[in-house]
Amino acid sequence: MKIAVLGAGSWGTSLAILLARNGHDVHLFGRDEDDLAGMAARRENLHYLPGFAIPEGVSFERFGSEQVTGDIFVLAVPSGAVREVCSNLANADATFVIASKGLEAPTGFMLHQVVLDVWPNATVGVLSGPNLAIEIARGIPTVAVAAFDVISNAERVQSVFGCGTFRVSVGDDVIGVELAGALKNVLAIGAGMSDGLGFGDNTKGAFLSRGLLEMSRLGLAMGAKLETFLGPAGVGDLFATAASTLSRNYRLGRALGEGSSLGEALTSVGQVAEGVPTSEAATVLARRLQVQTPVFAAVESVILGRIEPRAAVAHLMERSVRMEHFLGGG
Repeated sequence: MKIAVLGAGSWGTSLAILLARNGHDVHLFGRDEDDLAGMAARRENLHYLPGFAIPEGVSFERFGSEQVTGDIFVLAVPSGAVREVCSNLANADATFVIASKGLEAPTGFMLHQVVLDVWPNATVGVLSGPNLAIEIARGIPTVAVAAFDVISNAERVQSVFGCGTFRVSVGDDVIGVELAGALKNVLAIGAGMSDGLGFGDNTKGAFLSRGLLEMSRLGLAMGAKLETFLGPAGVGDLFATAASTLSRNYRLGRALGEGSSLGEALTSVGQVAEGVPTSEAATVLARRLQVQTPVFAAVESVILGRIEPRAAVAHLMERSVRMEHFLGGG
């Protein structure tokens, strides 16, 4: 099968390696011509994923160099680039698999909504889960969820991506799977802040449990299924991202907690941290849905420099304490 992977960062490269190992004809698209030429010559992405051989089944092409074609388009670009990339595609007859994890700022749109806004008749679904790029490249046992409105489309993606080290389950909760993958990045920044401030696991556990509650409320308000947030695409991805030093969002949050400015933290990470723009989009979404999300609002306030990390924690601790049901309360 011919597959176009759109985005040649660490995530796109790891997915290209996985798909080529599965025997597919993979075309990896990126923006930087020099990086692409280097990858083609060395069969390695020295910039974003050093140490892993890229199989011969992967070819390298620059966006705009020729018409992007394929049976499947895998979107692995930053969330802010999804609309532009889709707008420049000449043909949308293929199936879109959204592997990017974020929301479009400042609209608050989910990425499948962005794709459909550009290509209203496209077949669009999402692939998400506790999927750190370097571990996929290493062949470490990994689980993901493919979600499409029509299950047969999810099963097709399952057959393309699935192998002995990458187990793909299927479902139809596109909203829940995609939203969980996007919002956990914001919570991972907050978890990193907590560690950077020197707090313990009690603090981080409380923060993440409350964040999961708010994430679930947003999803339910949009028609998602509760069980999605309790499975690999929800709790699983949240745990992997918020507890791992491999996570760029966690590392950015830790740098903020240790006193770095946002600019300094972004420089230290060296790659896009999706939780930064998604924090803004999540606030827009929560306001639109009239869902209270104080944890997400606190993380956004720190990112925007409105409040110091330690003061944000104090503010959350000072909120009135009361018993609350999972689907209600504030």
